[in-house]
Amino acid sequence: MGLFLKGLLGNKPICLISPRKKKLKSMDWQYFLEILFSGLTRGSIYALIALGYTMVYGIIELINFAHGEIYMLGAFTAFIVAGILGTMGFSASAILIIAAFVAIVWCTAYGYTMEKIAYKPLRGQSRLAPLISAIGMSIFLQNYVQLAQTAEFLRFPIRMPRIEFLDIFGGILRSSDFVILVTSAIIMVCLSLFIRYTKLGKAMRATAQNRKMAMLLGIDADKIISLTFIIGSGLAALGGTLIATHTMQVGFGIGFIAGMKAFTAAVLGGIGSIPGAMLGGLVLGLAESFTTGYFAGDYEDVLAFVLLVMILIFRPVGILGKAKVQKV
Repeated sequence: MGLFLKGLLGNKPICLISPRKKKLKSMDWQYFLEILFSGLTRGSIYALIALGYTMVYGIIELINFAHGEIYMLGAFTAFIVAGILGTMGFSASAILIIAAFVAIVWCTAYGYTMEKIAYKPLRGQSRLAPLISAIGMSIFLQNYVQLAQTAEFLRFPIRMPRIEFLDIFGGILRSSDFVILVTSAIIMVCLSLFIRYTKLGKAMRATAQNRKMAMLLGIDADKIISLTFIIGSGLAALGGTLIATHTMQVGFGIGFIAGMKAFTAAVLGGIGSIPGAMLGGLVLGLAESFTTGYFAGDYEDVLAFVLLVMILIFRPVGILGKAKVQKV
């Protein structure tokens, strides 16, 4: 509690706070900002992955549970490329840019192939068949990477270069946080503009609204579905690369939990809604960060799935989702 005294010059109260209390107050604000930026960082990663979930569901109403493993493959691809380029004398910035590009290209190929092999043959079947296929692909990719690489966590070989002007934040905002936030914001804005204004984006929206009608109007639905998997896989690969440079480690199991949390974010924001996926990711990231920072880190995973259950019970369409109207 502050001690208030009357000043000799006028009647304005003066708050006398000891230097120790001022320092504690400053530390509280610094701690709050650290938690805030941490929540925005993890929320941005969740949003990048959730976009893939929501785009695929919006067009073919499939929950692609193997999407988290694409994120994991992106992290491992970046790890391998960064390790190779690190021995060739490239700068850290060049290595990270090239690693991200290769990871995106490699994982889009995985996403395209996965759609053609595991999902397209089952497109006319009941919803249970592609769902089981997605779970099977998830398990296969996890075990494939575990056998091809290792079951242990591996240290990422390149650290994010220091960004000097961030020193004004006093260490609250790290270079990796800044890069993740800026990259995610740019990607989300570009994706929104692509969906809204480009010919392919309009074709994707038309296919999502009514696939049969879109095909009657000359839209190649198979091409649009493949494009959706390609874009979603690229975003997941980028997220995997960014998180690998942030945490400085990769492992074959990182895709499952991240994928489930991104799915929670998609449901939270309104699955099928691109702005909803972005919002859901940020809300979930902030909720986890503040829970960890002010309560206990043991509950952050519990919180994500409690939020999922609560949303499914009280608002199944999510924050920005809209209930479908059944025409009779």
